[in-house]
Amino acid sequence: QVRLVESGGGLVQPGGSLRLSCAASGFSLDYYSVNWFRQAPGKEREGVSCINRDDGSTYYADSVKGRFTISRDNSKNTVYLQMNSLSPEDTAVYYCATDLSFPGRKCRGPTLDYDYWGAGTQVTVSS
Repeated sequence: QVRLVESGGGLVQPGGSLRLSCAASGFSLDYYSVNWFRQAPGKEREGVSCINRDDGSTYYADSVKGRFTISRDNSKNTVYLQMNSLSPEDTAVYYCATDLSFPGRKCRGPTLDYDYWGAGTQVTVSS
C-alpha cells in the first residue's frame, strides 16, 4: 500500500525548532521529488519547500527561507523538514507530497499540484 506519513509536529514556543519527517512506504522515494506544503485555519494552502531526487536541489518559499531546511535520506525512504526560529505565523498542518504519476519530475519551487500527500502533522507555535 502506497503511503506518505508525516510526523514530528507539536506545540513549540516562538523561536523554537521542530523537525518534521515524511516517511514513504509501498514505493521508493528515490524516484520522486518531494514537496512540503502547509495549511493554516482559514487560509489557503501554501507551498513551503521542495527537494529534487537527482541532484538534491532545494527550493523554499520566501516566508521560510533561511529558517527551514529540507533534506532527504533515501536509505530511510524519508524526507525531513527542519524548522528553526518558528513564529506563530508558522502554525499550520504540514503535509508532504509527491507526484506519483510523474516519477522523475523536477521541482523548481514549492508547488501545490503534486498528486499524492499524507494526512499531515499539526504544528502549533504559541507561548
